[in-house]
Amino acid sequence: MRILVTGSSGLVGTDLSEALIRAGHEVVAFDVARSPAGGPLENIGDFALLRDRMRHCDGVIHLAAVSRVAWGETNPDLCYSVNVAGTRKVIDAAFAQPRPPWVIFASSREVYGDPKVMPITEDTPFAPANHYGRSKAEAERLMDAARRDGLQTATLRLSNVYGTARDHPDRAVPALLWNAMSGEELRITGAETFFDFVHVDDCVEGFIAVADRLQAGVADLPPIQLTTGIPTSLATLAAKVLAVTSSRSALTILAPRTFDVSGFCGAPDRAWKVLGWKARIGLDQGLRSLRDIFADRGRPPDQVEMPAVPCENVRTYAGHDVSTRI
Repeated sequence: MRILVTGSSGLVGTDLSEALIRAGHEVVAFDVARSPAGGPLENIGDFALLRDRMRHCDGVIHLAAVSRVAWGETNPDLCYSVNVAGTRKVIDAAFAQPRPPWVIFASSREVYGDPKVMPITEDTPFAPANHYGRSKAEAERLMDAARRDGLQTATLRLSNVYGTARDHPDRAVPALLWNAMSGEELRITGAETFFDFVHVDDCVEGFIAVADRLQAGVADLPPIQLTTGIPTSLATLAAKVLAVTSSRSALTILAPRTFDVSGFCGAPDRAWKVLGWKARIGLDQGLRSLRDIFADRGRPPDQVEMPAVPCENVRTYAGHDVSTRI
């Protein structure tokens, strides 16, 4: 297969691209961090560039996004512009092909918001609690509309993916792990806040399973979440990190952030039933593996500022005019 991967330099995109290449597929990389041959940055809002890169592709895996909840709160206009308008551009570029490719969209657990009944299934109504979640919910609606118009699509909702040195160093798993290894203070925002942690290798397998089905002509895949079904509180995560590193670092518990949900745990049943997929790598194993990576390679590079990616669209959403150039 020839597959365009947007967000190809990101946490999931890098490992996914490498796995696709190992499997014998051709990957067309597309990421704002890239500037091939000294040309312009690969802007998800550039319809002409997307259309050109998408030529002769069998499929598209759309990962590109303003991908952090905190970034969405800091700059909601940019969040909507990239996540909603950028998705619209990907869809338009797909429809512009003589033979439109299938499209897999990477959504998020944040579309559910903060429901009180766990584990969450894919049929749980949308009630996003922050700008990032609202942008992903709207982008899913765009994908649904594209499917009704004849595009072959699939949506995967991701949970808390971890397991690579390419991760943002201030996210929970890499930050806690590195600080413990360095003997520095561990900080968590809310001891009882819990999440469903999925290793990046398992996540990659989920995307490839969906791509194989779309390539085989399956046209009616429902939304699928890639989850373990195991809730882990931040306090438990910190304890596990201290255990795998044999660290004596102090733990400080801060108040939860106002835009964070109180917890998430997703039912993995549909992924198993539809894809034959289930998470293979437990959290303890994943933490040990990442510990060894950090010991070998060192801390992830400091995170750059949120990328300011201009993107145009003709829609408005939740009061935000995402046609504004940022």
